Amino acid sequence: MNKGTLIKEGKAKRLYNTDQPEYVWVEYMDQATALNGKRKERVVGKGPLNNQIDCLLFTMLQRNGIQTDFVKQLSANEQLNKVVTIIPLEVVVRNAASGSFQEKFAVPYLEKLPQPVVEYFYKSDELDDPVINTSQALALGIIQPGESETLQQRALQINKLLQARFAKANLQLVDFKVEFGKTTSDEIILADEISPDSCRLVDIDSQKSFDKDVFRKRTGQLVDVYQEVLQRLIDSQEDVDVSR
Repeated sequence: MNKGTLIKEGKAKRLYNTDQPEYVWVEYMDQATALNGKRKERVVGKGPLNNQIDCLLFTMLQRNGIQTDFVKQLSANEQLNKVVTIIPLEVVVRNAASGSFQEKFAVPYLEKLPQPVVEYFYKSDELDDPVINTSQALALGIIQPGESETLQQRALQINKLLQARFAKANLQLVDFKVEFGKTTSDEIILADEISPDSCRLVDIDSQKSFDKDVFRKRTGQLVDVYQEVLQRLIDSQEDVDVSR
């Protein structure tokens, strides 16, 4: 399979055509953004780390029955994905209070929520990714009847698996964002990426951040933090059964 022409460049990835139209070539960039892309910096080494973490996590999810767009890792910073039509919703799952949820409801930082909270955000840089509810998403034609329930159910399944996997690496999954896409047969599957760019992770013992918050808040070196996340996942992956 050969890498073709550039389709799109996003905040942290480039997408390329391939000589097989059902697949897309994904290249992770050495770039970090915050404030919905308003702050942007080159961070050497970030791309390969995000790619390797994403490949590891998507492989784990597939082994546990989650359908995804991931096909295989191609290089340190590249992977092959199935072509899907992305649903323009960010699906956020929260297990503990942080970020906008903490600020909006004045809940103490990292207070455990009695059950996971699922939120939707409309993917629009122009509108700054506003919160959106099911009725609004239906009215705008973003989703079809019944699809909100599917997205929520899948997100909660993914949450359970990720929580168990990160716990094996002594990391607490505070919250995370996922995106879904539709295949040519209209099947909804997990797409995009799961990495410290899209998750909030803290050390279970020290509550030290191991995610993009160190870049947002300028509290640490992003590459060092992501490298430790990857190493912890590698060191803890043998004989792991996250389905229990």
